[in-house]
Amino acid sequence: MLERQETETFLTLAEELHFGRTAARLRLSTARVSQLVRQLERRVGVPLFHRASRPVRLTPIGASLARDLRPAVAAMDAAVDAAVAAGRGTGGEVHVGYLSAHVGRLAQRAAALYASRHGGVVRAHEVRLAEALEGLRTGALDVLLGHHPVAAPDMTAGPVLISEPRVLAVADRHPLARRSSVHARELTRNPVITACCAPLPYEADVPEGPGADSFQEVLTLVGAGLGVFPAGAHAADFYPRPDVVYVPIEDAPPLEWGPVWATEAATAKVRAFTEVAVETAGYAEGPGVPGPSR
Repeated sequence: MLERQETETFLTLAEELHFGRTAARLRLSTARVSQLVRQLERRVGVPLFHRASRPVRLTPIGASLARDLRPAVAAMDAAVDAAVAAGRGTGGEVHVGYLSAHVGRLAQRAAALYASRHGGVVRAHEVRLAEALEGLRTGALDVLLGHHPVAAPDMTAGPVLISEPRVLAVADRHPLARRSSVHARELTRNPVITACCAPLPYEADVPEGPGADSFQEVLTLVGAGLGVFPAGAHAADFYPRPDVVYVPIEDAPPLEWGPVWATEAATAKVRAFTEVAVETAGYAEGPGVPGPSR
């Protein structure tokens, strides 16, 4: 594999055809230029320059190598420039995922504000629970509007945008469905549907029910009587079902929603979208102020 300095020195000498000018252009000594060219020639196995002539001339193999290398190096430089621009700029596209319809409504409003302020385009769409964090890790998503906190060391959670009471989703024939409210400790007596990215309102061990990849699948399992699930109060309005009843949980902490992103991908676009999402959610101040209840 060619080293970057070898490649850069070879292509510069192929243009200048003069060791002194090449050294000055690259801010190297003439001896260092000669050393790098010889390293490359040993790697290739043949001379790349006729040094006896004035000016220096490329050998046929050297000329062929220069022709082949230039577009490859230009493509590499363009890719790096594009990555730098994406990291520093707010133009282009921002891919935002959301886990629930009521958070999606906020995402769409924030997308419009982002476009008017920064000129970029926000592609916002609902994602499945099982795909959310993986989308951030692979770069398919720049930001996720999901639950807080996030139990993933490679993720960063931004400010809370929405805070809402919790309810327990139970089958319409479940004994708890006839109650006006339940306590969080009662969840330890029922199998709880497991879902990625869905934090529970307690730390005690609970009987583990079937797993689900989406909230609709969660509700299907709940309606079938296979378990219960603690959700946000918005679910009663956005996800009504004849086989599911939502019972308030009296002593559970609120369910919080906000932006989440991969820590290593905290670009200017991520920061800019977070700022407009905070504004859209109705903050009077910046991050750290509790989000308004919905």
